[in-house]
Amino acid sequence: MSKKMKNIAQSEVLMLKEQIAYQEGQVVSKTLAQNAAVSITLFSFAKGEEISTHESGGDAFVTCLDGVGKITIEGTEYLLHEGESIVMPSGHPHAVYGQEAFKMLLVVVF
Repeated sequence: MSKKMKNIAQSEVLMLKEQIAYQEGQVVSKTLAQNAAVSITLFSFAKGEEISTHESGGDAFVTCLDGVGKITIEGTEYLLHEGESIVMPSGHPHAVYGQEAFKMLLVVVF
């Protein structure tokens, strides 16, 4: 049976925020799973780094793992702190900004 997830230990208790590192001046991503139905990715944002406004073909569920991120959905800004989540709806313009150093789990459901 082949693994459906990659880049992450299996059958092991772990802390998601420890599975991706910060890199100065960069947005770092680590894909854990990707197929026609779902995409699961870890991201780390150095303070001040961003993913500019774009749209997705699926609903994007974001959970803050560390730090503070600013999520903008159709021009409305939301601050996301550790343990908080938000859904960026399919087809709506959104952006993500590292208000502070920020790590997130992104699950996109297509």
